[in-house]
Amino acid sequence: MTNDVSFPTPHQPNQSYQIVEAESPSVRPVLMRYLRQWPWFVLSVALGLAGAYVYLLYKQPTYRSQASLLIMDEKKGSDQGSMLRELQVTSPKKVVENEIEILKSSTLMTRVVNKLHLDKQYFVQVKYGKREVFGPESPAQLVVEKATPALYEKPLTLTFANAKTVSINGQSYPTNQLVETPFGSLRVNAKDTVSARTPVVTVQVAKVDDMAQGYAERLKAEPTSKTSSVVVLTLEDAVPAKGEAILNEVIREYNEAAIIDKNKVARNTIKFIQERLSAVGSELSGVERKVESYKTSRGITDLSSQAQTFLLSSKENDAKLNEVNIQLAALNDVQRYINSQPENRGGTPATVGLNDPTLLNQISKMSDLENKREETARTMNDGSPALQALDAQIRKTKNNISETVSTMKSMLTSSKQGYAAKNSEIEGKIRSIPEQERALMDISRQQAIQSNLYTYLLQKREETAVAFAAAISDSRTVDEAKSSGTPVKPVKPMMYMLFGLIGFLLPMGAIAGRDLMNTRVKNRNEIEETTQIPILGEISRNQERKPLVITAKSRTMIAEQIRSLRANLQFLRGTNSTESQVVLVTSSISGEGKTFVSLNLGASLALVDRPTVILEMDLRLSKLHTAFQVDNTVGMSNYLAGEATLDEVLMPMPGQANYSIISSGTISDDYNPAELLSSPRLGELIADLRKRFEYIIIDTPPIGFVSDAQVVAPYADTTLFVVRHDVTPKNYLKMVNALNREQRFNKLNIVLNAVGGNESYYTNNTSKSAYYGKSGKARKYWLS
Repeated sequence: MTNDVSFPTPHQPNQSYQIVEAESPSVRPVLMRYLRQWPWFVLSVALGLAGAYVYLLYKQPTYRSQASLLIMDEKKGSDQGSMLRELQVTSPKKVVENEIEILKSSTLMTRVVNKLHLDKQYFVQVKYGKREVFGPESPAQLVVEKATPALYEKPLTLTFANAKTVSINGQSYPTNQLVETPFGSLRVNAKDTVSARTPVVTVQVAKVDDMAQGYAERLKAEPTSKTSSVVVLTLEDAVPAKGEAILNEVIREYNEAAIIDKNKVARNTIKFIQERLSAVGSELSGVERKVESYKTSRGITDLSSQAQTFLLSSKENDAKLNEVNIQLAALNDVQRYINSQPENRGGTPATVGLNDPTLLNQISKMSDLENKREETARTMNDGSPALQALDAQIRKTKNNISETVSTMKSMLTSSKQGYAAKNSEIEGKIRSIPEQERALMDISRQQAIQSNLYTYLLQKREETAVAFAAAISDSRTVDEAKSSGTPVKPVKPMMYMLFGLIGFLLPMGAIAGRDLMNTRVKNRNEIEETTQIPILGEISRNQERKPLVITAKSRTMIAEQIRSLRANLQFLRGTNSTESQVVLVTSSISGEGKTFVSLNLGASLALVDRPTVILEMDLRLSKLHTAFQVDNTVGMSNYLAGEATLDEVLMPMPGQANYSIISSGTISDDYNPAELLSSPRLGELIADLRKRFEYIIIDTPPIGFVSDAQVVAPYADTTLFVVRHDVTPKNYLKMVNALNREQRFNKLNIVLNAVGGNESYYTNNTSKSAYYGKSGKARKYWLS
C-alpha cells in the first residue's frame, strides 16, 4: 500500500514515546492554576482593604501615655540630713526593682481607681459606634452608694429628657438625687447643659478590685537603662486624658505611700518621748516641791561654796548616768522589738539617746525591709522568690542588730558602773558637809537630774516633730504624663496589610482546600507521580463542542495537538512499519472522551492518506454512529453474532476520505456484549481489517465498569488510555498502573484529555512559537 506522506522511522520501536521536560513543572503549574483565578484574588484583596477601612472607622483608637519618675538612691537635702542624722528618719538607698513592683502593685492601683472613680466607664454614641469619654467630657456622672449584683451584669443606659430627669434602662428617675433602682442606690449628677439632644450615655460599672487588677496588668514600669534609676511609666488607653490622669495619680499615690512609710519611725519616736515627758515632768514637779518645802522649813537661803562644787560634780555625773540609763532602756526596747514576732510588734522601736550610726542604720534598714515585705506580700504569695529574698535580708539584719545591741549594752553597763562608783565617792565627800546642807544638796541634785532629763526630752521631741513635718518622698517627677498625638492601636498600615493579606489568602485557601478535597486528576504531574505509564500526548478542552475538530484546513490548538498525537503514535509501531497498526482506545469511566479521541485520531490519520477504520465496540453505550448519523441497523454486534458479513457492516465515514466505520449494531436480549466480544469472529474481523486498512481504531467501553476492553486487548498493538482533566478519579490511575505491570494491554500509553489552558504541558513548558495561516494572515500556535 503506497502513500504520498511518509513517517519517520522510529529509533526505538519497542519503547513508548514520552515527552521529556527540560525542567520540573511541579511549581509552575500550581502557580498558573492560582494565576488563572486572579480576578478572585483582586476581588478578595479589594474586599479585605474595604474591610480594613470599615474596621478602622468603627474601632476606637488606643493612645499611649507616658510619664517618668526619678527614684533617689541617697538621702535628699543636706539640711534635712543634718537635722535628722541622729534619729535616722530618712530611708536608706532604695532598690529600683522593688520600687517598680510597688508602682505596679494592685494595692496602689486600687487607691488610684477609687480616687479617679475608674470603676465606672462612660460611652456615648457617635457616627462610627460608641466612644469612651472621661471626666468633664461626660454629660453626667454616676455615683453608686450601694450596689446590687445586677449592676455589674450589664451596662446602664442613661437617656436624658432634660437636666432634671434621666431614664435608666427605660425607667425614669430624678437627677442629682439618691434613688433606689433594681441596680442599687444610685445618684446621677447631670450637668446643667443636659437636654433631650444630649446623646445617650452608656455606663459600664465594674468591681474596683477587677478594674485595679486590669489597670495594674496594663501598666508598664521600666528603667531607662540598667545603670539609671529613672523609671518610665507607660499606659495604653482609648482616652488620652484618662491615661494621663491615671499615671499622674499613680505617681502621687506612690509618693504619699513613701512619705507614710518614712513617718512611721518619727511617729513612734514622738509617742515614746511624750510618754517619757509625762513621767519625768511628774517626778520633776515632786522634787521641786521638796526643795521648796525643805528650804522653807529650815530657813536655808544658800549653800557653801564647797557644797556647791560637790553639787555641780554630782549633777554632771548624774546626768551622764541618766543618759546611760536612757540608752540602756532604748537598747532593751530594740532588743524586745527584734525578738518579738512581726504580728506582735508595735511599730518601729524608738531610738532616743542612741547615737551609734551603725545601729541606727541597721534599725532603719530593717524597718525599710519590713515595709517592703509588707508591700510585696500584698501582690505575691509567701513562696515567691522576692519574699524569700526579703526574709533572708531581714534575718541577716536582725542578727547584726542583736550583735550590735549586745556590744553596746556591755559597754554601757561598764560606763554605768563607773558613774555609780563616782557617785559613791562624791556622796562620801558630801557627808562631811553639815547635815542641813547635805540634805538640801541631795534634794537639789535630784531636781537638777530631772530638769536636765526633761530639757533633753523636749529637745528631741521638737527635732522629731520637725522631721515628721518636713518629710518628703525619695522620688521626683521627671516628666508628667503626656499622651501620644497619634493612636498606637490600631496601626493603619498594619491593619491594611493584615486585611489585604487575609483577602489574598482566602481565595488561595479556597483553591487549596478544593484541591485537597478533589479526588479527580487535575494535571500531568499527578499522573506522573502515580504511575510510570508514558503520556503520549495532551489534548485541550474542546471549546466548540463538535465531535470532529480536525479537518484539512483547521489550525486550532486542539487540532494541532491531535496531529502531534498522530505523530507520536508512529513511535509505537512494530519493527515492520508496513504492517497495519491496531490501536485500542479506552478509559476508566464514561465521559472521559475516549470516543472523541478515537474519532479525531482516526480522522487525522485519514487526512494523511492512511486508510483508517474505527470500530465502535462500546456495545453497551454507543455514541459514535449517532454523532455522524450512520446507519446502525447492521453493525459490530451483528457481525460477531454471525448475522452479517464484513462488507455489510463496513461503511464509509460521511464526508471523510480514507475513513471507514463499523458501528455497534443492534443487540438483542439473547446476547451479552462480553460474550459477543469473546467470539472467534473478532479475531477474523481484525485479521481481515489488517489487510484492508493501515490503522484500525477500536473504541471500547471503560475498563472501570466492564471487562470488554480486556477481552479485546490481545488483538491490539497499542493501547491508549484516556484520562480526562478534572473527571478521571485518581484511584483509577493505580488500577491502570497495576494492569500495566501485569501486561494486560500492549504498549499502554496515556492521553490526557480536556486539559485547561494553564494545566497544559504545551502552554506551560514551551517557549517557541510558529505562525500558521494563509493569505498573509498569521495565527499564533504554541509548539511542543
